[in-house]
Amino acid sequence: MNLHPKKLFPETDNLELLNHQVVTKKDLWHFANLLLSEIKNSPREEKPAQWLKSTEVRKLLKISPGTLQNLRVNGTLNYKRIGGLIYHKYEDIQKMLDK
Repeated sequence: MNLHPKKLFPETDNLELLNHQVVTKKDLWHFANLLLSEIKNSPREEKPAQWLKSTEVRKLLKISPGTLQNLRVNGTLNYKRIGGLIYHKYEDIQKMLDK
C-alpha cells in the first residue's frame, strides 16, 4: 500500500516542512484511522470453511448425492463421519480436483 504524503497530511502545503516537524499523538491517531479504513476497504479473498457438509460439497462440485457417495466408496474423496453427518475437508476436494 503506497500512501501519498498529501493523503496523510492534507493540511500541509509544503511537504518539505514535514522533515522538520514532530509527530504528535493526533498525527498518530489520524494515521491509525487512515490505516484502518484502508484495511477495511481492501479486497478480501473469501475462503470456504475448512470442513464442508455433504450438501455443500454437492453444490460446490455440482454433483448428485449418488456421485458423491461413489467418490467416498471408491476412496477418491476422504470424509469424516461425526454423529449422523458426513464432513469433507476442503483441502481434500482441492487435491481431488487437481489430479
